[in-house]
Amino acid sequence: MNLPLSYDTHQQHNFEARQASMTDDHPNRYGVIQQTRADDDVERTCESICQLGYGVIDGGYSHEWLARISDAFSRVHQRYLGENGGGDALRALDEHNTVRLPLAYDTIFLELAANERVLDICKHLISGYAMLNQQNGIINPPNAERYNQAAWHRDLPYQHFVSSRPLALNALFCIDEFTMENGATLVLPASHRQEALPSNHFINAQALAVTAPAGSFIVLDCMLFHSGGVNRSSRPRRAVNHVYSIPLLHQQIELPSALGQNFTTDASLRKLLGYEVPRPRSVAEYLAARRRKP
Repeated sequence: MNLPLSYDTHQQHNFEARQASMTDDHPNRYGVIQQTRADDDVERTCESICQLGYGVIDGGYSHEWLARISDAFSRVHQRYLGENGGGDALRALDEHNTVRLPLAYDTIFLELAANERVLDICKHLISGYAMLNQQNGIINPPNAERYNQAAWHRDLPYQHFVSSRPLALNALFCIDEFTMENGATLVLPASHRQEALPSNHFINAQALAVTAPAGSFIVLDCMLFHSGGVNRSSRPRRAVNHVYSIPLLHQQIELPSALGQNFTTDASLRKLLGYEVPRPRSVAEYLAARRRKP
């Protein structure tokens, strides 16, 4: 959706005013006997996700590490184009601004997917344990009125229901800073609590651009309606999107098959990547899996 510049500026001023008003002081209250605890960055981000559907948290990376992943993204993108028919072939599929499963090309993206702060948020909000459902590099091209993320959607598409706890979380890692100029992600706050996409009037009045520094994650309840903004800068805006879901939801690409059984021997990573929840192809395989359970 192409929002007017004045709208973006208005939303940015509102965001900055709210940020400036946040202090460690205790607001006055009366008649309150229950209150949510939020004592650290993870808990505060979780509260924001529960209430509004989104939150921003710093990834905890050094400037040197951010430079490494920026370079790795460029290398992986070129390799990905070469292995999948080139830019024109992917453009025909509207896939030319996406890099599917970059962790299969460079282990730095596996490190990214296993970020401790993001996985801690998953532990707080997703019942049981979270599995990496997908990882995709995303490029928001400069001066492009249309690209494949610039439409309102949920990261569990075509679903119109609400749940008391998230079935999946979306963690969008900002390789580049997300600004008003380069197409910061637009969100509809609290829309994860509503079954239907809100009206056009509501979208135009309430959509909020989420700015974030490089190295941070924008974390969404996957049922929150959101959209990529229009990049009015002269440079691509790059990010890596992760979806962490309950194991009941099948992965976008079956990671154990794509990566191979010997991709890693680390037990926690194998659990994260879905090796512990194989999908049986026969009754015999199903029964064998039941026998292996403790």
